[in-house]
Order: sequence, then C-alpha cells, then structure tokens
Amino acid sequence: MDISYRKANIDDLTSITELWDFMCKTEENCGEDEYDEIVNTSKEVLVNPERAMFIALCDDKAVGFSHVYIRNEWCWTEHENGPFGYLDTIYVHPDYRKKGIAQNLVKLCEDWAREKGCIEFASDCDLDNIGSLAFHLNSGFTEMHRTIHFSKEI
Repeated sequence: MDISYRKANIDDLTSITELWDFMCKTEENCGEDEYDEIVNTSKEVLVNPERAMFIALCDDKAVGFSHVYIRNEWCWTEHENGPFGYLDTIYVHPDYRKKGIAQNLVKLCEDWAREKGCIEFASDCDLDNIGSLAFHLNSGFTEMHRTIHFSKEI
C-alpha cells in the first residue's frame, strides 16, 4: 500500500469534504458540522495563505487529512509570543490507521509552520478524548494545561 502526501488545493475540496463529513458522522468527540458548513470551511482554508490542509492519498483516494493554521494570539505554549503553528484538525480513515499516516501529516504541518516563521507548534483536544490525547503525546506534544469552560445565561 503506497501512501502519498501533498498540500491540498481547491481541486481536493470534494475529497476533503467527504472525509471530514465521514469523520463527523462516525467519530466520538467530533463536532456535528453540517456538510455545507464543512464545504465552506474547507474552501476558506484552501485559499487562505495563513492556513493549509495536507492530504494523504492511497491510490488517489483520500484516506487522511490535516488542517494547520498560524495563530498569533496567546495559547498554552512554552513561548509567550507567536506566531505559532496550530494543528486544528487531523483525521485518518479507520481502515488506514496505525500505519504512520497521521504522524506524516503532522510532520507536513510542522514543516509548513516552520516555513511560515513559527518556532513552536501547538494543538488541543477535549478532556475526554483519550485517543487524541494519546496521539498528541505519541507525536511529541507536551501536555501544557487542562481546563473546563463554563457558561450560563444571565
């Protein structure tokens, strides 16, 4: 099984949208994004120079993707000032997991952020997303902080 990787472009919109939609329909801890919302978000990312998506392909079929962006505002990192590369989303179809695909997608995101002048790379996951936590730790991330957000109507 040969996996190829590249920076996604607008021609990949359908492939990425279908994979993202599949992720949202099948994964726990995934937002409930509607298909049209995923299309619009993907379009915005693919044309924005401060954002990028990378795609993993097996025989021209999209099997994984990542979304990275430049974050200038403060976040939980070692350095107080950005810019920071920020891993927003990463997903590999279940049939292709445990083959190093996600690790390769993270590396592409890190390289892209480095080329944009970033010296640090950050990400996050929900407190109860044990799989994502394990992935991040296995990818070289260091847990920086845990938090729970609250809200109430007034």
